Amino acid sequence: MHKILIPVDASEYARRAVQFAVAEARVNPGMELILLNVQEEIEPRVHALLKHDQIKAVQEQEAARVLEPLQKLLTDAGVSHRTEWRSGPIAQAIDTYASENGCDAIIMGTRGMGAVGNLVMGSTATKVIHLVDIPVTLVK
Repeated sequence: MHKILIPVDASEYARRAVQFAVAEARVNPGMELILLNVQEEIEPRVHALLKHDQIKAVQEQEAARVLEPLQKLLTDAGVSHRTEWRSGPIAQAIDTYASENGCDAIIMGTRGMGAVGNLVMGSTATKVIHLVDIPVTLVK
């Protein structure tokens, strides 16, 4: 069974990546799809106002808000999957999750900034490609 990690946010690009993964899962029914949302770390100033448990609860709620519609898309398509969320630097969290969980590949959306935009600003997708040692399929 191939484990395919699908890092997602609330963008249309993430939705397209999930739709691509659905098509792949239909052709390869042995795939295990994992939706992963990574919540960025909270600014240190917020830690002075909220307790750790409160921050985690807010992040968990935001992750659920992002994951639920994409999970519904997979459920409606009859595709087996599970969902996870983490917090931290996004690209590093994706890399860590993929390696710790034995993922065989990653399917993720890209905002399509183009070569110049990626050179100037970088992108999560570009960072992931450079960090992981498994195939990454980018969906535009």
